[in-house]
Amino acid sequence: MKRSISSITIAVAVLLTVLGLLGASPTLAQSDGLPKDVNPDSRNRLPLLNPENASARARQIYDRSMANFAGVPPKGPSMRLHGTPEGALDLQMLSPLGLNVLQIPVLVTGRALDQPYEWSLHEMQAVAVSLDPAVIDVIRYNRPLTDLPASKLRPEEAAIIQVGREIYGTHELSSATYARALRVLGERNLVDMVAEMADYASVSASLSAFNQQMPPGFRQFLPLPFTPPNDIHPDSRNRLPLLPEPTIRPGVLYSRPLGGSPAGTGPLQIGLHDRGGLKALEASVGPRVIDVAILVTAREHESQYDWTVNELAAAKDGLEPKVIDVIRDRGPTTGLTEQDASLIEFGRELFDKHYVTAATYARAVKVFGERDLVGLVSVMGQHVGEEVLLAAFDQQLPEGQAPLCCVSRGNSASTPRSHSRS
Repeated sequence: MKRSISSITIAVAVLLTVLGLLGASPTLAQSDGLPKDVNPDSRNRLPLLNPENASARARQIYDRSMANFAGVPPKGPSMRLHGTPEGALDLQMLSPLGLNVLQIPVLVTGRALDQPYEWSLHEMQAVAVSLDPAVIDVIRYNRPLTDLPASKLRPEEAAIIQVGREIYGTHELSSATYARALRVLGERNLVDMVAEMADYASVSASLSAFNQQMPPGFRQFLPLPFTPPNDIHPDSRNRLPLLPEPTIRPGVLYSRPLGGSPAGTGPLQIGLHDRGGLKALEASVGPRVIDVAILVTAREHESQYDWTVNELAAAKDGLEPKVIDVIRDRGPTTGLTEQDASLIEFGRELFDKHYVTAATYARAVKVFGERDLVGLVSVMGQHVGEEVLLAAFDQQLPEGQAPLCCVSRGNSASTPRSHSRS
């Protein structure tokens, strides 16, 4: 199966890109039924870049991102090559937007996904770098942007908030909002902001799946529409037992100079339970189960591109049409194997409710064990991140490929196929 995942502990690396890439001139599509703001070469809103001009490190990251999509080789993940060359680890020091603005994509993501750990740590960081508390409250309470006067909300802040709200709320980004954000931010800054949302959406999947709660002495600042389950360990403050952490923590999300996650909690601690990457996960559960995790993620985010290319791969991996149809149609899981049913229900709860009930978690961990479940959630999170980029830049299917799932997208020339199968 030609796809790979990065562990939570290196999730941030997908932002690292290169200098000096040469791309085709953007040309508005007038044929092939493409939206007017989609480039016919890349089949998304950004000009196609040549990854052959990338550094070895950036090419490795690009290849990893490409490998998330099986079947027809996609051009979409080259979107990441349009961002800040030095990547996320240096973005806070290099971005012309400033440290305070860089907290907005994280807060918008934490708010949209009801992720209290992500929100609370970054609200503290946002206050520390002088993001206006009024802006924080507009995000926290989902208030209209018009509630703030122009003197309180800069155009770049408003653009980032609106982009995030549309992506997370509708799984697409309108042409008008995209054009406005591109005009205000410029291409590189816009890609950086969307990529930051993508990375934190990826991490949020693991934080929510394993019910990461605030450490003792830390306040939770995000109002939630649910009460989190209490099935956590007192030391790690999540559903997984505490493991020893490296003496030197890698430079990953939540390990920033401004202050990272408290030791013993957060994405690094969760990632320590991973079996050891995709090959180890495949050896344990098989590619077919990984396909289920990918498809339920794509379906719950209405990602036409991610679903279609991975349904084609799943069929080759032996995933039965009945299971594919249950995921596509959001049908009942009765009659499926306990393995398939538990994973599908887990994914549906995670992405619909933004938490997983204690009963659903216990069922999944009984079937897969902690290490494989961590790996499967990492797969889900990786695809959530890619789906943020696919939606923001309106990635179209390869020419000639019929859509296989999901609702008709506002910016897409495609329409969903019938659910009937021969």
